[in-house]
Order: sequence, then structure tokens, then C-alpha cells
Amino acid sequence: MRIRPATPADRPAVEAVVASAFDEPREGRVVQLLRRLDDSAATRADLVAVDADDAPDVVGHVRLSRAWVDARSALVDVLVLSPLSVAPHRQGDGIGTRLVQAALEMAADLGAPAVFLEGGWDYYGKRGFQGAEPLGFERPSLRIPAPAFQVALLAAYKPGIAGRLVYPEAFWSTDTVGLRDPDLHRIEQRAAGRA
Repeated sequence: MRIRPATPADRPAVEAVVASAFDEPREGRVVQLLRRLDDSAATRADLVAVDADDAPDVVGHVRLSRAWVDARSALVDVLVLSPLSVAPHRQGDGIGTRLVQAALEMAADLGAPAVFLEGGWDYYGKRGFQGAEPLGFERPSLRIPAPAFQVALLAAYKPGIAGRLVYPEAFWSTDTVGLRDPDLHRIEQRAAGRA
């Protein structure tokens, strides 16, 4: 398997992988998020996983987008890792792990001090992320369960970078920030039982 930057020709395959990974129709919210991030110039990096150099099929995808931390001293540019998608028939093959690792390397190359996400703490916690709130960061929405709000601090991070994470407009206009009930309630119950 190879991880490489996505090209414009990959877009239909990326959208198909994202839709299938999130069990949504092709015009679902997460695909709409991708499109609006592109349209608003918030996309900073797109990586795809393919089986071989000449393989036409995309089996995984990860996106890094611009966001900000509203710190006391300045508005700090950071990145958000979202979405991470692996074709359902290839989940469990380590593709997601490799995409997360490649995204963090790309983020470091871009000079980002931190990469944020909202997702499963049991998954991302093993892949370089940690809870963001104990480090002084605030969730952009209370609909993100606290354990799911995570950050990976990179070499460019400096003490004092703390505050509320501010998502770009595309996350809000597609309603892809956090969860809504009944899913939110179910995840909060799961998080409460993990201690």
C-alpha cells in the first residue's frame, strides 16, 4: 500500500470512499464537508491510500483543514484532521493508522503547532493524540464529547497556545461539528463508563 497526495482525478474515488466509510449517500454531509472545505480554500492537505503505484482504486483518505485556536495573545493557525476514511472492505488492515501517521508528518512539514480532531479516544489515543481539554483547549461545540476532543502537539507548538478551537465555516454549514441526540447521548454514556 502507498500513501500519496490526492490529485483532482482522485476526487470521485475519494468521495466514494468517504461516503461508504461513513455509511452515507454520495451526496451526504461528510462529502458536502469535503466540497465546502475545498470551495472555501480551507483544505491544507489531502492524502489517499492506494494498493500500489499504478492502482486506480483509492482505499483510504484523510484531510487536513485550516482552523484556529483563539488564544489570549493571538489567533493561532492550527489544523483539523477530518475526515479519516477507509473503504469498509479494507478496514482493519492498518490503512487508517498509516493515513493518520502520514497526516501528522504532513502537518509538521506545514509548520502547524497542533492537529485537532473529534473522534474515538480509544482509536486516536493510540495514534499520537491526547485529550485536548486537559491541555487548556476548549471544544468548538459542547456537542463534541470531551474525551473525543483530541489534539496532537507538534514540534512548532509553544507553551501558551491554548484557548477555544475555531472551525472553518464548512464544518458548521454542513452540521458536521459534534454529534446530535440520540448519538450524542449514547457516546456520552460510553465515555462516562470508561473511567
